[in-house]
Amino acid sequence: MKIKTEYVWLDGCKPESKLRSKVKVDDYDDYCEYEPIMWAFDGSSTEQASGDKSDCLLKPVRVYENSLDWAQTSFSSVLWKQYLVLCEVLNADGTPHESNARSKFKDDNDWWFGFEQEYVLENGNGKPLGFPNTGYPKPQGDFYCGSGSANVAGRKVSEEHLEHCLNAGINLTGTNAEVMLGQWEYQCLGKGAKKAADDLWMSRYIMQRLTEKHNVSVNWHPKPISGDWNGSGMHTNFSNKEMREFGRKEIFTDVCLRLEETHNKHILEYGSDNDKRLTGLHETQHIDTFSYGISDRGASIRIPVSTVNDGWKGYLEDRRPASNADPYKIVKALTETLN
Repeated sequence: MKIKTEYVWLDGCKPESKLRSKVKVDDYDDYCEYEPIMWAFDGSSTEQASGDKSDCLLKPVRVYENSLDWAQTSFSSVLWKQYLVLCEVLNADGTPHESNARSKFKDDNDWWFGFEQEYVLENGNGKPLGFPNTGYPKPQGDFYCGSGSANVAGRKVSEEHLEHCLNAGINLTGTNAEVMLGQWEYQCLGKGAKKAADDLWMSRYIMQRLTEKHNVSVNWHPKPISGDWNGSGMHTNFSNKEMREFGRKEIFTDVCLRLEETHNKHILEYGSDNDKRLTGLHETQHIDTFSYGISDRGASIRIPVSTVNDGWKGYLEDRRPASNADPYKIVKALTETLN
């Protein structure tokens, strides 16, 4: 029987890495346990090697079920399984490539991360879905968690994405239409630093593959439309066992004060063009200012009212990361600051 494996990795493009993939088909005995093998690719085509030394290696780090092609492939009858495999990029000698952000921090299963990934779906002319060909739609107000064709555009893509991620074993905990027309969000919860970031990257890949099917594109930029329109962020909810179980206000205050000390350092890791989004308007704090507060969506760090009401047990929300931020860099910044 055949096994189709789609290898997925991050390239060396700057300021933000892009997702790449290629497919491998292998023969497997029906009773063999599947384990993806190391593979190679042309790093000179992905900003990761020079042409005279072009080989880079793909090290599989996490395997996901692949339901993207169930209804599309013409040879599904001969396939036993289809997988998506997230990989780290290594140099030809087996050492981590410089672009390999996943290799630059230690894993820590004590930390849980819930990423609120915002994105904008666009049509062929580069405008958000639902926007007219010229000018703008009505002002924001009716679009957030809206319903009806006048207030929502792209729901089918959002719902299919949810289904494919759940089939893959990625723990999406919800979705919603966002404040700008054509803007959406999904929430991705991961227990363990590297697993949380792995799942978020693969959820982005699934979205990009899905938009190919629907002939739309996804824009991860933090300010896709300038002016009086909300930007796109990736609010990051985080907690460790002490925050979840011990129940003291002082624990959370200490975390916020430590994050204030490293604010500028974290901002450098929280996505390019984030200054266009973090203006102090549209539910953001200014990029040069740090603040925290209970139930304050205009703060850098929001203390959820549920955390307070549960006897100061729960999590915090870092509202600074941009929608295009690398989750590996986010979890590295937070865990290294707070451990």
